[in-house]
Amino acid sequence: MSADHLAFARDRVIIISAPNGARRTSKDHQALPITPAELADCAESLLEEGVAVLHLHVRDEELKHSLDDGRYRSAIDAIKTRVGDALILQITTEAVGMYSREHQMAVVRSLRPEAVSLGLSELCPDERAEPDAARFFAWLRKESVWPQYILYSAEDVERFDDMRRRGMFSEDHPFCLMVMGRYSEALEGSLSELSVMRAASNCDNFPWAVCCFGKLENEAMLEATRAGGHVRIGFENNLYLPDGSIAGDNAELINAYCASAAVHGRRPATADEIRNECLN
Repeated sequence: MSADHLAFARDRVIIISAPNGARRTSKDHQALPITPAELADCAESLLEEGVAVLHLHVRDEELKHSLDDGRYRSAIDAIKTRVGDALILQITTEAVGMYSREHQMAVVRSLRPEAVSLGLSELCPDERAEPDAARFFAWLRKESVWPQYILYSAEDVERFDDMRRRGMFSEDHPFCLMVMGRYSEALEGSLSELSVMRAASNCDNFPWAVCCFGKLENEAMLEATRAGGHVRIGFENNLYLPDGSIAGDNAELINAYCASAAVHGRRPATADEIRNECLN
């Protein structure tokens, strides 16, 4: 992202929605979107609530997680038919124990999406993988694919910042997502996790966002908003509204966050603002 990421974040917050994820189905919530048509419906409702980036998962015919480029194209086409370029569509490369790092990189090269989320520990698990990963990250930069690097621990944050300083990402200010609750048995995030991860490096050096598993999602998003971060919200991580009731759909989660966040003086950024001010 741009060197002006701190100025951008002073009055705007990037809202990313993760409306389905790799594991949940309609058995978990009847409004969880799976098919291209359902994702298009969901995208339209999220756009109306202030979402700028849609974090996209697709499924196979058995509703299992898929990185199939054809399924991605079908979903992307359906969403773009409905909302045009009003949302930045971010595909995931999440392995879910099914896909190799080579397969993950191959699907990105095939699709050339506008944005992609990448598990740092999956794409670059150790020093031996660094040269190959660095070439891939440089390709993303060359092809104008906007990456977001997924981090699960303070150690991940430290390693991310070390790689950033060494030029591994081919940009000075790569965007990361800090995940709260990924490794807890109950998949419930805690605010202390965010404090520990943010303390691992000087987070002013790069733009960052947060997602949180479980019922503390909204509280965690507000803490991130107060601290100058961005947010990812949705059924992938949480089904509950701040009052403890189950949300009717993903848009209701976004609406609850925006109503709470308004007092912090940051408005939702639009997709075009991100493109014009952060990605050039």
